[in-house]
Amino acid sequence: MKNIADIAKLAGVAKSTVSRYLNGGSVSEVTKRKIEDIIAETGYMPNAFAQSLKAKKTNIIGIIVPQLDSYETSQTLIGIDEQLRELNYLMLVSHTNRNLDREIENIYTLAKQKVAGIILLATQITDRHVQAISEIDIPVLLVGQHHDEIHSLIHHDEEAGYAMGKYIIEQGHRRLAFLGVSETDIAVGVKRKEGFKRATRDVNNCEVRYFETKANMREVAANALDIFNDFFPSALICATDEIAIGAVKAAYTKGMHVPANLSVTGFGGYEITSMMHPALTTVQFYFIEAGKKAADHIVQLVNGQDIPMLTYSNFEIIARESVDKRFAPS
Repeated sequence: MKNIADIAKLAGVAKSTVSRYLNGGSVSEVTKRKIEDIIAETGYMPNAFAQSLKAKKTNIIGIIVPQLDSYETSQTLIGIDEQLRELNYLMLVSHTNRNLDREIENIYTLAKQKVAGIILLATQITDRHVQAISEIDIPVLLVGQHHDEIHSLIHHDEEAGYAMGKYIIEQGHRRLAFLGVSETDIAVGVKRKEGFKRATRDVNNCEVRYFETKANMREVAANALDIFNDFFPSALICATDEIAIGAVKAAYTKGMHVPANLSVTGFGGYEITSMMHPALTTVQFYFIEAGKKAADHIVQLVNGQDIPMLTYSNFEIIARESVDKRFAPS
């Protein structure tokens, strides 16, 4: 593997001359052809990442993610990476393991590394986030959470919650439980629940109770149905597919069958939900599409173009086997 020093030696020029050529600087035609011939002969490939860091304006977009072992995160990153490559930008991923202090630290660190912009896949936005973003003076795009002062791209969580509520009511279910997450996560913990409440609020003979768990399928599998000792629903609406998968596991552990004894739904549209038995009824979010849109938006911001402060990604209800029809009381 040749480096710049090797190319310079073979071409009989200074290393700085090769660097100037690679970065589009002024080089004589004779020297330019000589360097081009050596590069062609050796198959040398310049390090695009290193070149970008040396340039006055980089083509690196920093991506801050709360967790890597997430279907949503991985699919969103695929979309971001595919679109950034099309736009001749590079992706630098920083993982926080759901640690807010690390998340704030990474905002500053990426800015010091001269990234052109930052995409933050956030689980919550605090005053510290807002302060950090205002101080670094480079474009930032939130994905998954919304803040009035920061460009945001979100899933239409409230409308998705409303659509799922309407769907489950249309199937005749009137004894419902919503299993959500902490309200510190506005998108998942608040908006999906608010949409569901709106869909069920004025339905006759409908009883709904709300519960909270952690977004971890193993913990849900171990504890989900214990919270229904005094109230057992005909349908359990889970705020994420992970929670729904854990709930289905818990139901079978306790000798119940889905959907005969309990209908279950999720949000996300994870690929595995179509392979479960029974296959999970869920809200399909289009994570790769959202990632591509996020990449487009951050590049537009980097180049000084106007974009909407708030953009929604698409969703649809995927009706599968985990929900059955019930006789709806009048």
